[in-house]
Amino acid sequence: MEDRILLTKLKDGEQLAFKQLFIKYYSPLCEYASHFVPDTVAEDAVQELMADIWENRKGFFVESSLKAYLFTATRHRCLNILKKEQYHQRVEDKLRHVEEPFDNPDFYLFDELSEQIQTAINNLPDIFRQTFTMSRNNHLTNAQIAKELGVSIKTVEYRISQSLKLLHAAMKNYLD
Repeated sequence: MEDRILLTKLKDGEQLAFKQLFIKYYSPLCEYASHFVPDTVAEDAVQELMADIWENRKGFFVESSLKAYLFTATRHRCLNILKKEQYHQRVEDKLRHVEEPFDNPDFYLFDELSEQIQTAINNLPDIFRQTFTMSRNNHLTNAQIAKELGVSIKTVEYRISQSLKLLHAAMKNYLD
């Protein structure tokens, strides 16, 4: 049956006309759509197009040829599917990027933990704090600290060891 006759009968609600339209164009449209999207998605897109045509048959209007309309509509549906997929992928990527720090429970405790460590260091006796800070913050060797403070290396080692014990005791609630 010729396309313009098919359209006329389709607008009148003739199911046979719709069936013929479906049989005539379904496979070529699926083949065409599969150039844009995977086969199963292509079939879904064409089926949705056909369903929309049937549901809106009374107001269905084609300016040029039915064939041109169907292929253009199929292409647009496929492009919309691809746009949605790209959008969803971007959203997933952003969410994955945002979720990464939240997956680690320590993320929530980092500020609190940093504050507690600094408080514990500030509460060390002055000479221990000075030695510990020179070692850990200034990255000086024990020999360099000993020379700068005018004490033995063994004294530096003792002060750092005692500092670590005091810090460990102060931070016991945060240690496993």
